[in-house]
Amino acid sequence: MSGGVGDRLPTLGGDARPRLPWQPGGRGRHHDGVTDADPRDPAYPRTAGTAGTVAELDALVVDCCACPRLVAWREEVAVVKRAAFRDETYWARPAPGFGDASARILVVGLAPAAHGANRTGRMFTGDRSGDFLFASLHRTGFASQPTSTHAGDGLTLTGLRLTAPVRCAPPANLPRPDERRRCGPWLGRELELVDPDVVVVLGGFGWTALLATLAEQGWVVPRPRPRFGHGAEVTLTGPGARTLTLLGCFHVSQQNTFTGRLTPAMLDAVLVRARDLAGLAGL
Repeated sequence: MSGGVGDRLPTLGGDARPRLPWQPGGRGRHHDGVTDADPRDPAYPRTAGTAGTVAELDALVVDCCACPRLVAWREEVAVVKRAAFRDETYWARPAPGFGDASARILVVGLAPAAHGANRTGRMFTGDRSGDFLFASLHRTGFASQPTSTHAGDGLTLTGLRLTAPVRCAPPANLPRPDERRRCGPWLGRELELVDPDVVVVLGGFGWTALLATLAEQGWVVPRPRPRFGHGAEVTLTGPGARTLTLLGCFHVSQQNTFTGRLTPAMLDAVLVRARDLAGLAGL
């Protein structure tokens, strides 16, 4: 098991890398005003598949411009800004995963928040949902400190990595199905490279999106698909006979944490269960 991984953001690539079909200057297809990469196009799954390491994957994903609506939104938010952050420079790019590249546990949400990860460049960082999550990660032994405010704050994660099925902040926090499908190969390759034992899924949207992505990436997902619930536990089989246990958890949104639907003790219990399943009780 490797030690905790720090908070370095990936280096942004220049224009030397060939443009992908859906990037500006590429040969994307358009219908209904949406640029859509056809999964049957070899260039589509190979985008993420070229990454040989988690660091390479992170460096690739931050240059993705696959979804025009999401690109426009993430960049508009970075210009308009929230008043509290008017003097900050927003990240305004896809958010890479964050944490241990050899993690036994992934925590999967849905998509970055417009003024959270879209501002800071780090998953679950910069909003109250993240505050709730990182405090729990610290209590359960995964995080080196109880807060995550910005890249460079010294935070490291051990045994755990944060990621999402959609890497760009969507309007109204709701990515469209075609946007999730386009983003799927990033998560699929991340699962291959990290090869976790357990995935903690935050919220019903994230659960549905993750199951759909796993099915598209070759995992055996039963039908009818397993239902989301807090404490739900499902084991799936994937390519190469790999297995993965999914644990459901209510999302760390303020709608849940402010109303008591999700308490610190409830989140801690799910993370401790994940820790035990992954054989990390010694953290």
